[in-house]
Amino acid sequence: MSKMTFIGAGSTVFAKNILGDVMMTPALQEFEIALFDIDETRLRDSEQMLLNVKRNSGSTCHIQAYTDRKEALRGAKYVINAIQVGGYDPCTITDFEIPKKYGLRQTIADTVGIGGIFRNLRTIPVMLDFARDINEVCPDALFLNYTNPMAVLTNVMNTYGGVNTVGLCHSVQVCVPHLFDHLGMDTEGVKWKIAGINHMAWLLEATKNGVDLYPEIKRRAAEKQKEKHHDMVRYEMMLKFGYYITESSEHNAEYHPYFIKRNYPELIDRFNIPLDEYPRRCVNQINRWASMRESLVNDANLEHCRSHEYASYMLEAIETDKPFKIGGNVMNTGLITNLPKEACVEVPCLVDRSGITPTYVGDLPPQLAALNRTNINTQLLTIEAAITGKREHIYHAAMLDPHTSAELSMDDIVAMCDDLIEAHGSWLPGYK
Repeated sequence: MSKMTFIGAGSTVFAKNILGDVMMTPALQEFEIALFDIDETRLRDSEQMLLNVKRNSGSTCHIQAYTDRKEALRGAKYVINAIQVGGYDPCTITDFEIPKKYGLRQTIADTVGIGGIFRNLRTIPVMLDFARDINEVCPDALFLNYTNPMAVLTNVMNTYGGVNTVGLCHSVQVCVPHLFDHLGMDTEGVKWKIAGINHMAWLLEATKNGVDLYPEIKRRAAEKQKEKHHDMVRYEMMLKFGYYITESSEHNAEYHPYFIKRNYPELIDRFNIPLDEYPRRCVNQINRWASMRESLVNDANLEHCRSHEYASYMLEAIETDKPFKIGGNVMNTGLITNLPKEACVEVPCLVDRSGITPTYVGDLPPQLAALNRTNINTQLLTIEAAITGKREHIYHAAMLDPHTSAELSMDDIVAMCDDLIEAHGSWLPGYK
């Protein structure tokens, strides 16, 4: 029996989507689904939930929970990662509250920015621990990373972990359907191409019957900007830079220096930017868990319909040689020619029995590559900090971040980083 291992299985809702999909896929019925989480209560919750789905779907997959990570990984063909290191309390609270004392506001703080930097710094050592186990007990496994910050963690696993890793994100899948739905346009027969970096990939083309749809997209977007809506930052970026971005407006508000500014507080209202959005979501999710748990874990009649998540379709493609296209996060082996080769990029990839085959994109439009590089700078310096243990590289990463550097002086950035390192305590390794 082949084996797939889900690390972070206590993410019960996400485990239901990914592993429920697996159990709905005929080509994957002979797999053991190995579950691991450091929270044994949540681990057992997910195990019970998946056993209910299995019984009601008629799946023949074998569900097994493990409290020993290395044993969970031993012999795995696929490893799926969905961890969060430090959780909402204390680490997300720290990521938001200390920068706030310096006047630096954030929305999500899970990708770049000061929150993204510190989420990376506490997650990279854990990921490299996974890599050591994988190289020992399942060295040929394909690692599917769903954990943010996506670009940095996928980069580290490939570059320093020696693990065959692809990063998977929802934003490419839903980009065009959500955009067209909001603009009242039909996606039937529409062809599109997306490439860039995670959370800042670009809708490079959208055509129907050979006709460029961008003029109509921009016309309708400009009309929408006359009233408040949920996607004002991305529309503004598209109207100014020419192309639509994959990830949401609340994310992109903090990836650029243009939107969250103390000296221009009116921008928050004008572009409908939800400051402190991620902590709100965390609190709501925590408060809802008791009722969600009852319906997810203890419902003996629980069923599942296959979702749009990539994982099951990818594994099916590899097992059956039935090709499937994804937007994958992979190392830039000459794929996007005007982005650094050290970067992790998000490009169309073909999945089949050969594994993951990324496609060549070439040059991005110069303004888009320039915007990507501003975020790549911070990503690469964050990796340098994590690998070398040098505190100065944390400062460099923060000083190169577009939003942070637009708001704070260099001295304040250094002081803020020092405060964040101290507040994280044992969640971060020591920095020289």
